[in-house]
This record gives sequence, structure tokens and C-alpha cells, in this order.
Amino acid sequence: VQLQASGGGMVQVGGSLRLSCTASGITLSRNSVAWFRRAPGKEREFVARFFRSGGNILYADSVKGRFTISRDNAKNTVSLQMNNLKPEDTAVYYCAASSRLILSSSSDFRAYEYWGQGTQVTVSS
Repeated sequence: VQLQASGGGMVQVGGSLRLSCTASGITLSRNSVAWFRRAPGKEREFVARFFRSGGNILYADSVKGRFTISRDNAKNTVSLQMNNLKPEDTAVYYCAASSRLILSSSSDFRAYEYWGQGTQVTVSS
């Protein structure tokens, strides 16, 4: 299983970016998929996730209303549309997937067994 995160970059406050997570060896539409991020000096933080194959979506409070997670089943891709970006959104963003996730652990990075390499997002003020 391989996950490839892409789409990061540098934007100004209030700007937008769209991250993509493309997979091989796993069908993302049938599994739980999440985005996490790690800012410098901080622990890995949950951002958003799909739970299993349904439409059960969860967002961290810090991104609710600004970020949207979506799936493109034909491309085996999960995307994260990030709008109204803030300096505190600066981090390395990782996509993760799990075939065995339970709902109560869905925001815990330790519950995901597959990880992409991360893509840097920098928001400048």
C-alpha cells in the first residue's frame, strides 16, 4: 500500500490550497481515510476524515467551515480543499488510511496503518 500526498505550497493568509492523496494497493472508497498535520514543535494533529465507505465525515474544530474533505472514487483519490487559510494552518499535511478503523479512534493517528509522505503547507501573513 502506498499513499502519495501532493498539492502543498505557500499561500498568503486567506488563500486556498487543495491537497490530494492518491493511493495504490488500497481502494480508498472502501476504507477510512484521514488528513493529519504536524506543525513545527507540535504533535501530529487530526484534521479531517472519512469513516469507512460511507459519508460519515469528521472535521477538527479548528478547520470546520474552512476545509472540505472529498473523494474521487474513479481516481482513487481523497482531497482536502483548504480555504481561508491562516498562519496556524502551517504544517506538514499527511494522508492516512485504515482498513480496520473503529469510530471511537478515528481522530487518533495511532489508529491508521497506512501513511503518505507528507506535503508542506505554509501560510504567510
